[in-house]
Formats: sequence, structure tokens, C-alpha cells
Amino acid sequence: MKHLAALNKYFITYKWRFLLGLLFTAISIVFSIFQPIMVRQIFDLLEQNLNTYGLVSDTKLRGAFRNDFTAVLAFYGIIILVFALLSGFFMFLQRQTLVVMSRFIEYDLKNDVYEHYQRLDLNFFKMHRTGDLMSRITEDVSRVRMYVGPAVMYTTRTLIMLVIIVYLMLEVNPMLTLYTLFPLPILAITIYYVNHIIHQKSERIQAQLSGITSIAQESYSGIRVIKSYVQEDNTVNFFDKASEDYKQSSISLAKTDAMYQPAMALMIGLSVILTIFTGGLQVMNGTITVGNLAEFVIYVNMLTFPIFSIGWVASMVQRAAASQQRLNEFLQIRPDIKDSPDAQAVIIKGGIRLENVSFTYPHTGITALKHFNLSIQPGQKVAVIGRTGAGKSTLAQLLIRMYDPQEGRVEIDGLDIRGIKLESLREQISYVPQDVFLFSDSITNNIRFARPDADMETVKRAARQASIEKDITQFREGFDTMIGERGVTLSGGQKQRISIARGLLKDPNVMVFDDCLSAVDAKTEKEIISNLYDYLQHKTAIIITHRIFTLFEFDKIVVLDEGAIVEEGTHEELLSLNGYYANLYARQQSGEEDIVMAS
Repeated sequence: MKHLAALNKYFITYKWRFLLGLLFTAISIVFSIFQPIMVRQIFDLLEQNLNTYGLVSDTKLRGAFRNDFTAVLAFYGIIILVFALLSGFFMFLQRQTLVVMSRFIEYDLKNDVYEHYQRLDLNFFKMHRTGDLMSRITEDVSRVRMYVGPAVMYTTRTLIMLVIIVYLMLEVNPMLTLYTLFPLPILAITIYYVNHIIHQKSERIQAQLSGITSIAQESYSGIRVIKSYVQEDNTVNFFDKASEDYKQSSISLAKTDAMYQPAMALMIGLSVILTIFTGGLQVMNGTITVGNLAEFVIYVNMLTFPIFSIGWVASMVQRAAASQQRLNEFLQIRPDIKDSPDAQAVIIKGGIRLENVSFTYPHTGITALKHFNLSIQPGQKVAVIGRTGAGKSTLAQLLIRMYDPQEGRVEIDGLDIRGIKLESLREQISYVPQDVFLFSDSITNNIRFARPDADMETVKRAARQASIEKDITQFREGFDTMIGERGVTLSGGQKQRISIARGLLKDPNVMVFDDCLSAVDAKTEKEIISNLYDYLQHKTAIIITHRIFTLFEFDKIVVLDEGAIVEEGTHEELLSLNGYYANLYARQQSGEEDIVMAS
């Protein structure tokens, strides 16, 4: 239970619902307990009056006796009906409090887990699979809900009922109580054992179902690749094999479940027979009455479901404990990137300085930057050029503090970036990433994601500056077009330009473009560069690229190689060095000339 102790705070939050649920449970059981007592009195009344009826059956008192006796039976019947209705009513209230409480706790727990995910740093998400994160917030939380709701409800109901019924049975006849209760622990152990088997098979089936879902999801997302490589048959065969394994496991579980229910019914029936046989002998000996025997039989039937639920509840608690342990593992993780105690919100003007910065990715051990130094004045436009793996994107990640360097300092306007509140920092730096991510929503909402309060005219202006407005107006639904999951309905260039429009809409003093024009054709690239040149006049801009933009007049161009600056200067200064930059420019110019000649 140590893992489930983390849920106590939720029970405290909803303590009044919990206590009311326990009260309604107790009242419901008390009213249901009165029913076998009434049945005992009816049987005893019948037994006592049978002889009397035989004596008056041939007299004038026969009719009056029958009427009086019928009235008494009707009275008892009405009492039993009223108690049954009251028991059912309070059982309804019990479920309305305890089960609804479990839904509230499920809601709170899901929100707590989701909010905790939002607070964790980027390194956490690189080290954990998305499917695992989704499983914990859905499947694991659902299992925990079964503990805080049905498991708690059935456990309290079973305990209260056991205490009351066993007390009443012992009051009547301790020996018969022993015989009556003897099979029930065996039944509970058997149920627990069988439930354990069912649980293992269910876990395997759940894993196989997740596998099938993943196969289907990958197939749907990669349908273009599957068709282009003519792999439809192989994909179908792969899916068919996974489905066959799932089918066999499901059939095995169904067979176990088919044997489970009849076996439980048989054991319960044997318990009733043992009660009737032993009780019948005691009735013949005059130790108990027929009413007592009837009362015991009803008690056995009343205890059947509570005892039956013990194994089920134990299985739920086991599964909930395992799930809560998995949740606790995440909830106890603290982000490495967080606000320092003295962090403050500041207005960023755009001065940037990296001093002797070294950074190694913790999840791979790859060193991206080594003793890196760079100074950018407010309003300057800087290009960062280098081959893949040179450390360009790492520079952008450090500026928006997705990571902290192991050595050195990153300063903005002379202030260590760790002394600025994260929210304030990221609100004032617009980052257009290399890996474009679009939500399954309208184009408007994808652009407006940077500023949810932006009006439509502002959204259109950002789209126009990113050279995507013409493309959008050609869609049937225009800006209201739903772009599909991850922007699957758009081309690579269209996705990049929508991402740029999102970054421009934010309109901060500092902008970072991380190789965000790689999928754009040369003509559109020139148009976007021209728009950006006007837009960025009074902003600090860092444009990370593997190409040279000759139409953009940069204040500084930085060439990276293996995490260090190898060349730095203006376009003309770097060409005069006749080094890496000059060679890249020559190759690029040659490639552009070849394209012109070929066209």
C-alpha cells in the first residue's frame, strides 16, 4: 500500500464525500440485514401457528384465524419490501458518493500528471517514449480509479457486512456459523488465484492490443511509403500475425473465464447445501428453529458477493498499486530546467552573449558545443552556418533554455539566463524550430497558437509575411482548413511557412530561425527572405542555416564546425578568408548556375 499512499491527499480533498459514502454503505447494509431477520420471524410464526391452525381448522374460528394470519404475513411482506427499497435507495446514494468521488479523483490525477508532464524538461521527453507517457496518463490512471472507487466501496461494504452478519450468526448458533463460514475463505482464495491468472492473461492481451494499435497507426501514417515500396502484402501479413496472437490470447482468457463462473457457482452451492444439511440436523435436535435455518441460508447468499468480490478487489488493488508506482516514478521526477529562487521577469531588449559555453547532451553523451563564445548586440542579424551536427540547433536550444550548459554562461542583456523566469524568457523569444510540428486543427489556430488573442487580420498579415497566404486562400476552406494530424495534408514547404507565420505572429524582440527554409523552393525562399528583412529591422535575429542567403545583409556570420566557431565576420570578410564559408558559397553558386542552365 506504500505506493497507493500517494492518493491519500485526494481522499482528504473529498473527505466529506468519502465519509458520506461510508455512512450510506452502513445504512444500506443495516436495512438489508433486517430482511433475513423478518424471514426468520415469518418462518417461526408459521411453525408456531401450524399446530394452532390444525386445532381450529374444523371450527368457526378458522376464517378469523386465516384472516389474522394473512394480515400478519402481509405486514411482514410490506416491511421486507420497504426495507429492500430503503436498502436500494441508500445503495444508490453510496454509489453516487463513492463512485462519483473516484471520477473526481481520476480527473484531478489526470490533470496533475498532465501538468507535471508540462513542467518536465526536454531531456525527459527524449528519454521516454510517447506511448509510455500516454499509457500512464490513460491506462494507469484508470486502474487507480478502480481502486479509489469500486475497490474502496466493495471493501468497506464487505467488512461492514461481514462484521454485522457474523455477529448475528454467532448470536444464534456458533457451531452452525463455523460450518457456514468454513467454505467461504476457500472460495476467496480460489477467486484470488483465478483472478491472478486472468490478470496475467489480461496484461498480455493489453500489450498485444497496444502492439496492434501501434502497427495500424504506423501503417496509416506511413501509407505513402508503404504504397511507394509496394509493401501492402507484407504489411497485411505482419498485421495478420499480430492479430492472430491477440485472438489466441483472447480465446485462452475466454476459456478461463468460462470455467471461472460455473466453478464459483458450484462452490457457493456447496456452501448453501452444507448450511442446510448441518442446520437441518440442528433443527431436528431442537437446537435452532426453522426460521434460524432460513435466516442462515439468506446470510450465506448475502455473503456470497462480498466474499466473491475479495479476490476481485485484491486484483484491482494489485493492479492499482503497480500503476500508481509507475505514476509515482514520473511524479517524483523534478525538472532540471526550472526557475531559480531569485529569478525575475524582465523585458528583453535583445543583447545576447555566450561565454565559454560547453554542452554535452545527457541522453546521448554527444558534445555539441565546446568553449563556445559569441556576442550579439541588440538589433543585430546573425547567421549561424555549419554542416549537420556542428552544434547549430544546440545554440538555439540554449537560448530558449531547453537545456543549461555544463560550463560557461548564457547572458541576455547582461543578465544570466538562469536569473530570468522561464515564462518571461520564452514569451519574449520567438523560436521557429527545424522540426516543424503542426496540430490537428485549423490553419488559423495553428498560426494563432503563438498568440491566442490575435485577431484575424493579424493572423493573415503573419501568413502574408511568411509567403503562405496565397496557398491558404487556394484551399476550399481557406484559413479554416483542417490540416490533419501533424500537418499530413500539407507539403513540407507549406508546413514550414505556417510554422514561420506562427513565429512572426508572436512579434518579440528576439527571433531564432532554426533551418526553417530547408523544404522551401528557391523562389519562395527569396520572397520570405525579402519579407523577413523588412520585418526584422529593429529586432535581434539569429538565422541558423546550412545555406548562404546572399539577399540578406547580416551584421555577422558565424561558421560552426564540431561545436566551435571556425570563422566569423561579414559576408565579404569571410569570402576573403577563402576558407569553409568561401568553399560553401562557391559550391552553392555553382549549383544555382547548374539549375539555371538545366532549366
